[in-house]
Amino acid sequence: MRLDKTAICRLLSLALLAVMSSFMSAQARPILEPTAFVDIAGWNGADHHAALATFRRSCAEIEDTGHAFARKVVFGGTRRDWLAICERLKSAEDPRAFFEAAFTPLIVRDPARPDGLFTGYYEPEAEGSLKPGGGYKVPLYAKPADLVAFDAKTARRLGLAYGRVVDGKAQAYFTRREIEDGALEGRGLELVWLKDWADAFFIQVQGSGRVRLPDGRVIRLAYAGKTGQPYTGIGGVLVERGILTRDDMSMQAIRAWMHKNPRDGRALMWENKSFVFFREVTVDDPALGPPGAQKVALTPLHSLAIDRSLWMFGTPIWLDTEAPKGKSGTLVPFRSLMVAQDTGTAIKGHARGDVFWGAGEEAALTAGHMKSPGRMIVLLPKPLAKRLLKRQ
Repeated sequence: MRLDKTAICRLLSLALLAVMSSFMSAQARPILEPTAFVDIAGWNGADHHAALATFRRSCAEIEDTGHAFARKVVFGGTRRDWLAICERLKSAEDPRAFFEAAFTPLIVRDPARPDGLFTGYYEPEAEGSLKPGGGYKVPLYAKPADLVAFDAKTARRLGLAYGRVVDGKAQAYFTRREIEDGALEGRGLELVWLKDWADAFFIQVQGSGRVRLPDGRVIRLAYAGKTGQPYTGIGGVLVERGILTRDDMSMQAIRAWMHKNPRDGRALMWENKSFVFFREVTVDDPALGPPGAQKVALTPLHSLAIDRSLWMFGTPIWLDTEAPKGKSGTLVPFRSLMVAQDTGTAIKGHARGDVFWGAGEEAALTAGHMKSPGRMIVLLPKPLAKRLLKRQ
């Protein structure tokens, strides 16, 4: 059958209308969808005791300072919403009953990433020394005094949230290469020296690390600040250059390539201009991780990094996804009640999370290979959930 121009135009218009209708429907779909605890697969068998212990640490920070409430958080509510929950927590005896009584579970529908995306991070460990020499040549730095946060107007003008002021003029801070070439030498900012540039780089990417000294002592380093220079994932650079494929991509694959190509590996790290600074911390329980962005010690398998512009630190989150297991990387179900206690440059989106796996080789393997779709269910204080649902 042959169609004339009028008929073709009509068909094209109808097709365009269908696409637009589908798009508008997707856009109009509520972000939060109520559900019931009984309908959450795996809920009854979850480790509610560990989740409650994790949530207690968040509540302690909320009651003490609640620093995250100083900024606008889309689904965060008010500090009063969460203080009421924390007060209720003091008399809680049954962890599961507490969560079910205090919170409303809401399925998160991400309009930009319907399948969700969940990755992992861990606390790296490296050999180091408090003094340079004997192979220890790579410094990890404390935060410099001249690194400042710009006001909103300056940040918009420069496209940078942080930088430095020279002769009264705001400008970008040093790049990774400039710092590694000696821009910060002579200031006494060195916390520790490592042997390997790659070790230093991945401690920066993870935002924390354990450094084992020659005498066997271990010092713990936590995130203190960043330069504000743009972050570039070097794995994506290797894919763009055809060196690795997306299917082969993992932290372990990147490190293996860098080990075989040390000169090119160094240049590859410079592609990521962002640079992270640290502070030494003391963690009373060695089983816990370093403090996250909420300023509480992270709990392996129960602390989650989220988009802090959307979700409040301390929010309990049910995560239903898959995680790689062992050296084979076989995907197995991962269902856990977690608490939002951290964030990250790459963690953007409604159904986007980064699972803290702890420290050690197994944690590194899991975190390095994890990149899974999944479902996220946030548990919000009942009054807050009611207000948000009414607003949609």
